[in-house]
Amino acid sequence: MTTVELLAIGEVSTRSGMAPSALRYYEELGLIASSRTSGGARRYPRSVLRRLAVIRAARNVGLSLPEIRAALETLPPGRPPTADDWARLSEGWRDRLDEQIAALSRLREGLSSCIGCGCLSLDRCALSNPGDMAAGEGAGARWLPPALRRTPPGA
Repeated sequence: MTTVELLAIGEVSTRSGMAPSALRYYEELGLIASSRTSGGARRYPRSVLRRLAVIRAARNVGLSLPEIRAALETLPPGRPPTADDWARLSEGWRDRLDEQIAALSRLREGLSSCIGCGCLSLDRCALSNPGDMAAGEGAGARWLPPALRRTPPGA
């Protein structure tokens, strides 16, 4: 019988770079799991570090926590994700990332051309919102490309 190395929440926090409050929140959402000591202290399997790395990567891509949970549910239980697991998961994120890169590139080009025009006038600038005219289009940053103003499901 193999024994699973268990880590205290402080060690997981230090090694993952995530705050203990984030770890408790992710556990509440079902993204990670812990066991409890007789005194009620959380103990995480060492494999949680790999899951946390997947969560961080997914957040960096722009996935919402519900999307991350759905992705993690596709992983085999009882073992850390492998390189093959990661390749399968991340393949589905490539289109999202390409869309965000393209949107950021368009935003960068718009910002640099605006900065380069020299007008520095909010009433003439193409990126300004005189009279709050964008309010009629709804809440949020209406002139950002859709990939940069994505609303997470359930928000």
